[in-house]
Amino acid sequence: MQTALWFVAGLVALVAGAEVFVRGASSLAAALRISPLVIGLTVVAFGTSAPELAVSLQAGYAGQADLALGNVVGSNIFNVLFILGLSALITPLVVAVQLIRLDVPLLIGASFLLFGLGLDGLIGRIDGMGLFALILIYTAWLVRQSRKEGLQVEQEFAREFGSSEGRSKAGQLVLQVVLMVVGLALLVIGSRWLVESAVTFARVLGVGELIIGLTIVAAGTSLPEVATSVIASIRGERDIAVGNVIGSSLFNILCVLGLSAAISPEGVTVPSAALWFDLPVMVAVAVACLPIFVSGHRIARWEGGLFLAYYVAYTAHLIFAATEPDWLTPFRLVMGGFIIPLTVITLAVVAVREWRGRAAPAT
Repeated sequence: MQTALWFVAGLVALVAGAEVFVRGASSLAAALRISPLVIGLTVVAFGTSAPELAVSLQAGYAGQADLALGNVVGSNIFNVLFILGLSALITPLVVAVQLIRLDVPLLIGASFLLFGLGLDGLIGRIDGMGLFALILIYTAWLVRQSRKEGLQVEQEFAREFGSSEGRSKAGQLVLQVVLMVVGLALLVIGSRWLVESAVTFARVLGVGELIIGLTIVAAGTSLPEVATSVIASIRGERDIAVGNVIGSSLFNILCVLGLSAAISPEGVTVPSAALWFDLPVMVAVAVACLPIFVSGHRIARWEGGLFLAYYVAYTAHLIFAATEPDWLTPFRLVMGGFIIPLTVITLAVVAVREWRGRAAPAT
């Protein structure tokens, strides 16, 4: 009974925190004249990645480097396939041109970079410091570019929020920052309560510790991103919903894993199983974002459903690999065609759609 109460309390805190956090972030963007997309890519994305950062830094400092790597890779796969999929099922997501031209290619590049660094079985401390330097450069460039677009952003917010003349800008900033801090605190606390109660449920049901770590804990650290993106989708803050996912994934690779490798006594080891399955899956889902985003600059509901289906397939493989049923080998043979078909099918669908759109006579 007590566990059920903690579960419900965690869920309530998560939803309330996401609502407050999104409100604060969107209003902060208005007050600072920074586009909602940039706020989603930076403040919201970095804030909701606090659980991943906390878990990975603690693991890296304690010498549990495998946990740090698994947390980042698993969270990125969860971010794209589950969070974007669920958000798109709620409402089709409009994708900003900046994401297609800059941020998604950067995520793809960072994913390939991580795979390349892991080929020797280790992400060393120098590698980690290099990754962290990249997130600092990326964030500074984003904010600088957004502020340079002052007039355009002024007009955007005038249309969306109306004129802000006569308001106390300093008072607005303080209020929105307080809202975001409160919302973030509720997100972190809520996700912790929810994960701990879910783990307790799993143990009562006899689920093994390894499966708990591969599924509940990995997804649990991404619960703030889930809540924030879903609430943002419902509220119509679609730039924040999509930017949160892409920004969080970049932050996970460059900052979370970078800092973990930098502070870990021996760096972050890359097990062979992760190098040749989980990391390629992470790269594949990042690559799959680009053609889907390009197709009409939106993520349709059916595409969200496709992402969710692939996440279910990936999670099923993790569970079966941990429990090793008799039919694991046939299942692996089927899953062996998971990564390539994901990308090929996506590209084929987009190519056909674009071809039909161009071939259709103008009305």
